[in-house]
Order: sequence, then structure tokens, then C-alpha cells
Amino acid sequence: MSSQQYASDGAPKPRIRDIVVRSAGAALVALEKLAGGFGTAVLALAVLLLVTVTAVASLVGVGLLMAPSALRALHAVAERERDRLTRWGPELIGPGPAPTQLRPALADPTTRRELGWLATHGTLGLLLGLLGVLLPLVAVRDTAFPLLYPFAPENANSTSIGIGVAHTWLDALAVVPLGLAWIAIIVGLGPGMARLQARPGRRLLSAGPDADLSLRVAELTATRAAALDAHATELRRIERSLHDGTQNRIVNVTVLLGAARRMVARDPAGADELLERAQSAAEGALAELRSVSRSILPPVLDDRGLEGALAGLAADCPVPCRVDVETPARCAASVEATAYFIVAEALTNIAKHSHAQHATVTVRSHDGRLHLQIKDDGRGGADETGGSGLTGMRRRIAAHDGNLTLTSPPGGPTTLEVDLPCGS
Repeated sequence: MSSQQYASDGAPKPRIRDIVVRSAGAALVALEKLAGGFGTAVLALAVLLLVTVTAVASLVGVGLLMAPSALRALHAVAERERDRLTRWGPELIGPGPAPTQLRPALADPTTRRELGWLATHGTLGLLLGLLGVLLPLVAVRDTAFPLLYPFAPENANSTSIGIGVAHTWLDALAVVPLGLAWIAIIVGLGPGMARLQARPGRRLLSAGPDADLSLRVAELTATRAAALDAHATELRRIERSLHDGTQNRIVNVTVLLGAARRMVARDPAGADELLERAQSAAEGALAELRSVSRSILPPVLDDRGLEGALAGLAADCPVPCRVDVETPARCAASVEATAYFIVAEALTNIAKHSHAQHATVTVRSHDGRLHLQIKDDGRGGADETGGSGLTGMRRRIAAHDGNLTLTSPPGGPTTLEVDLPCGS
């Protein structure tokens, strides 16, 4: 199934534009990842030097006193990298408290894995992070050089790589293709560089095979608790909707019918008016009941599938929204319902808080997983603790053993990525 439309006017946009936008967005995210990795790589290099000095000093005994501090620094920077990688993908769970005394640390497989990561990230990771910081700077510098040319010192290099001197405007314009080449390198190689930088951390900083089972049990326990919390929250919401809405309307119908029955003999006109009011109240109760039932499992999912259901949400959204769905097969009903409610909550947040001009909902399914991306060009700064519904989303997703990643820097854009198992 495939859909690509603007809910505001229904006109499809060229496919090539979508490819360019996605590539540019992926490159920007990759640069942000590389820059974040550069920060932890600098710390890793400093700790690597500390560990090396400690190891050398241990030969004469002095390093034995330095070992606990070096080990604490190692574990701290490794935990910081776990947190960074978790923000950009699946949660990376550490093995728990690691030893800070030399003898237990030498026998601890986690410490050895962290040392392997430290050596890799403090060297290769640092180089990749440095490229992620420098490439955008040289790309902007060379692309904008014709604008900077009038202010450049005489005989200054015209390119960022130190080749050439601009004597005329044509010389300055000749630098622009180099800037475009840097941009092409960023777009083409940036995501791969970010994955290469993150790979040692995901491989070495996760728990070892001996801890997999206990961690999986702990993870399933937490997931079960989240599912129960989400279920209880949903039951409370339904009960509140029925009690405050439908029940009050039905009580009102009962009161009006009783009053009409008592008035029918002595005041037929008044009784008829009460019956009309009772009918209106009954219709309102029925509408309220339908609304509650739709909030449990929207019938539109059965009628039109996830693609049609999301298109309906986009059509009702005050912010112009484009929907792009490619799901070769249907997912489990509970998974599609979760995806529907996540998109509904996200679009509500965008309409209320983001001040966005456009939003995009992208859905893909492959390898037994359903991937959602909701993106807007608003002001950003979304905060999970600010009561924006993100906590409820995370609980819904955790109930399916899925993942949620939010990227919302101040000034925007905001990107919400959700990964769910398709189920059976």
C-alpha cells in the first residue's frame, strides 16, 4: 500500500523532492550524531590517556593508587556514551555496577569490553566526530566564499583546503563547486560515518552474552509494568468518559422522560417539549458512546486500514500534513491501533504547541517492524516532562516492546520516531 498526499489540497508532490528532503534530513541528523559523538570521543581520548598513564605507572606501584579513579572515569564515559546512543536508537542497557578496584576489574568482561570501546572511540570515533564538525564549516565557507570575497585579506587562500588565491570575482565563484562537493560528501557519507562511529559502542557497551538473560527478564518485567500502567490509564480514561459524559446524558434522558410522563395528561404541549429534549439528550448520549468506542479501537482501521485511517487524521489536522505509507502487509490490530493513536496524539501536539506550517507522517514496514516518523517544521523544544502526552505515548509503545525517539532542538524541527513489532 502506498499513499503520498497533502491533506490541505490533495495535490501530490514530486517523488524526487521527497528523496532530496529525506536525504538532507538524514544528513543533518547524521551531523548531529557525529557532533555528539565527538564530545564523548574527546572524553574517551582523555580517559584513554589516563588509563595508559595508570597502566605504565602501575609497573612501579604508583599506578595502583590511580587505578580506582581511572576505572571510575572509564565507567562514567562509557555510561555517557550509552545514554547518547539510546537517544538515537534502541535502548542500550549496561550490565549494572562495574568494579572500580583493579583486581576485580581485570577479571570483569564488561571492563575489558569498555576498554576496547575506549581505544576505538578515542581514535576512530574522534576522527569521525571531527569530520562531522569540520565538514559543515568548510562546506558553508566555500559555498559562501563569493559573499566573503570582498572582506578577505589580500593573497588569502580562496579554498578551505589551502589551494588557490582569488584575484577576481570569477576566481571567487570558482570556489562554489568545491563547497557543493563538500555538501555532496556530507549527504552521501554522513549517515554511514555516523553508523560507523556508533557501531563499536553498540557492540561493546551492551551487556555481554552472560548477562543477556537476566537483562531480558528485567526488560520484560519493566515492559509488563508499563503495559499494565497503560492499560489501567486507558481503563480510567474510558470510565471517566462514560461517567462524566454518557452516564450524565442518560440520567438526563430518564429525568426528562419521567417529567414528560407526569405532564402528558395535564399539559400535552409541555410533555411534547420534554420528549424532544429527551430525544436530543439520547442522541447526545449515543454520540458520546460512539466516540468512546472509537477511542478504544477505531472502526476506520478495519474499514480502510492504517493508510486510510492516518489520511483521515491528516485531513482533520489544522496544520497541513502529508502522509506517506508503505506497508506491504497488515500488522496486528493492536499494533495498528497503537500507531493510529500515536499519530493522533502527535498531530494534536503539533496543532496545539508547535506553531508549525507543515507536518509529515511517514510509515514503513520491513523485517517484521513498523517504523513511524512524525516530523514538523515548528519551533521545537518538545519536553517529555511538560505534559505534552509523550509519557502516555511511551507507555503505549513500551507495552508492545517498541522504541520511541524524540529529536526536538529549540527552533525545530521536531522529529518523533517510533519502532514497533508488527505482531502476528
